Amino acid sequence: MCLGIPGEIIEISEERPDLAKVAVSGVKRTINIGLLSDDPPVPGDWILIHVGFALSKIDEEEARAAMEFLESIGRAYEDELAALRDSRID
Repeated sequence: MCLGIPGEIIEISEERPDLAKVAVSGVKRTINIGLLSDDPPVPGDWILIHVGFALSKIDEEEARAAMEFLESIGRAYEDELAALRDSRID
């Protein structure tokens, strides 16, 4: 199952503005935000992430609802968090 998980933008890379550090359930990772170049996120924005890429911007209420849903489905959510932990973009 492929899921998008919500994350909050912590900072945008100065050297690579297509990369941002995000926080997802206590996990902090660098992800690619290049797909959102038409409406670039800024620190504090919430985004939907899949396999290290930001797919869309969402609001905090949507992020909270998505997290509640993902936590309720268990294993698929854990698998997605594991994929995020294992992803590396340098």
